Amino acid sequence: MSQENVEVIRSIYEGFNRSDWDAVFRDLPPDFELTTPTRGLDPGRFRGREEGQAYWEDFFAPYKAVTVEPGEIFESGDQVVVFVGARLRPKGSTAEMEVRIGHLWTFQDGTAVSLRLFPEHEKALEAAGLSE
Repeated sequence: MSQENVEVIRSIYEGFNRSDWDAVFRDLPPDFELTTPTRGLDPGRFRGREEGQAYWEDFFAPYKAVTVEPGEIFESGDQVVVFVGARLRPKGSTAEMEVRIGHLWTFQDGTAVSLRLFPEHEKALEAAGLSE
C-alpha cells in the first residue's frame, strides 16, 4: 500500500474534523471530483473545491459536532477504500449518531483525483474490485 496515499487521505480527514477547508483541499487538484450516493441527501457529482466545500458545509450544517474517523484501509491499484466511522451530534441535542460508510478514493500519479461515497462498506469494496 502506498504510504504517501494513506498519509494524504489521513490529512484530509484531519482537515474535515477541524473544518479546515484549506487543509482538506491542499493536496487535491482543482478538478477533484466528489460523487455522492444516488439515494443520499444531496446526490450528485461535485467538481472542484467550491462545489465540494459547499457540499460538505451543507451536509455538516445541521450538526453541532462531526467527527470522521478512517478505519480499515484497502488498496487496489490506484484505488483506496476506507471504512469510515462518523459521529454526528445534531444542534440542540446531546444525542450522538454513529454512521459507518465506505469511501473510495482514486489516485492518479500520486494525487487523489476523486472520492466516491458509499452507504455500505461492501459496495465501496466491490467498486474497487475487492471483496471483504
